[in-house]
Amino acid sequence: MSASPDPLEKKRLDSWKEIAAFFARAERTVKRWETERGLPVHRVPGGGRGAVFAYSDELADWLKGPGREADPNRRVSDPGHEDEKRPVSGNDSQPLSRVVRSATEILVSSRTSSWLLLLVLVASVAIFVGKGGPFLKASANQHVPSPEAQELYLKGRYFWNRRTPDDLNRAIDYFTQAIVKDPDGAQAYVGLADCYSLLREFGAMSPTEAYPRALSAAQRATELDDKSSEAHISLAFVTYWWSWKAVTAEREFKRALELDPNSVRAHHWYATYLLGRNRYSEALDQIEQARKLEPSSTPILADKGLMLWQSGKHAEALDLLTQLETTEPQFSSTHDYLGRIYWEEKDYGRALAEWRRLAVLRHDEAGLAVADAREKGLASGGLTGLLKSELPVQKELVDRGGGSAYAVAAIYAALGMRSEALTYLQVSLNRHEDAMLEAAPIPPLDNDPEYQKLRTQVKQLLVQ
Repeated sequence: MSASPDPLEKKRLDSWKEIAAFFARAERTVKRWETERGLPVHRVPGGGRGAVFAYSDELADWLKGPGREADPNRRVSDPGHEDEKRPVSGNDSQPLSRVVRSATEILVSSRTSSWLLLLVLVASVAIFVGKGGPFLKASANQHVPSPEAQELYLKGRYFWNRRTPDDLNRAIDYFTQAIVKDPDGAQAYVGLADCYSLLREFGAMSPTEAYPRALSAAQRATELDDKSSEAHISLAFVTYWWSWKAVTAEREFKRALELDPNSVRAHHWYATYLLGRNRYSEALDQIEQARKLEPSSTPILADKGLMLWQSGKHAEALDLLTQLETTEPQFSSTHDYLGRIYWEEKDYGRALAEWRRLAVLRHDEAGLAVADAREKGLASGGLTGLLKSELPVQKELVDRGGGSAYAVAAIYAALGMRSEALTYLQVSLNRHEDAMLEAAPIPPLDNDPEYQKLRTQVKQLLVQ
């Protein structure tokens, strides 16, 4: 059987947006590269200056073209900032056991193919033996990834930006191969961390599976390069949403912005952190800075819509999200946010329709089962019928280790079953579920002393 063709081999990219996504950069950046650095972009005859296309293999060849590796101070990972220098971490000398452990801790039991894990281990041993012991320290200049590792990393970012379950798992494979080619490079570990952080949202991986892997990869990235803004962003995100250490996470976000004030992802993910802390004006300021740096980003625009809604700007939020739903119907988060809004407005039919689209786009079989139960219950018994029909499905998911314990607790509370609600809130706390961190409203329990004790435990972690 012949091997499957690589979708990036001689792939045609038909717009500035697709070209920018290939490099994980802003459109204005790649336009500048064409003017200043000879990026191979072609014009459609008679289509005007904006009608462009490019071939992925030509872009990859441009990245590793003549002279790009001659100067060790140049950042091969970012052709637009080759004059920036990055000091190398002082923690470059390390025993073989640590390299093997860092790779296996992140990859074992993951969806990454087992042969990739084997390659990581073999490559680690080969480098160790070939150098006669511990790794040699890097030179005084920054670490420069090999051309092969850089190309694999860029392919990983290409798929990461697409944010579908299949694409995120494909990105993990590319980042893992990049680690095989360049075990001392931080950027591929950052890519792994970001994949796992998104898989629990855009894929079917549970947070208890995804977050620990994201944390391990982000920690490894900062060990390899403490001056990497990207590494600090990844670490900040998982430190807040998994470890619930708000003070530490904010320090990491600010460190990332100090290292790179124009980092789109730093402003974007810091904004989501601020939203979780109910600091709405600051969140909107950060998301707007991200939008100005990357005006065409659908994830940024969708998150801005949610922030506008939660800050009370309802008309503006609905206008933005409904426009996005029309122009980018395959982007799943928009359907999630609109579902939440319609539910809050008691427009249950529209809410359920949005959440069904969400489940379809994310290939979420459990979500589709919940959607079926909700629709059946709503049709037969209104809101109460919906809750009663949904409860056994959600409860079974949680009892099997998936689902949302917080959602089960909210259903029990709405049905007047206080004891059962508190039991599942404790499960939610033990799991460190996002909904428990954000304290999604459960009106029947607002003044319940047992619920307030659970909230106090969360607050104690947040001050760390």
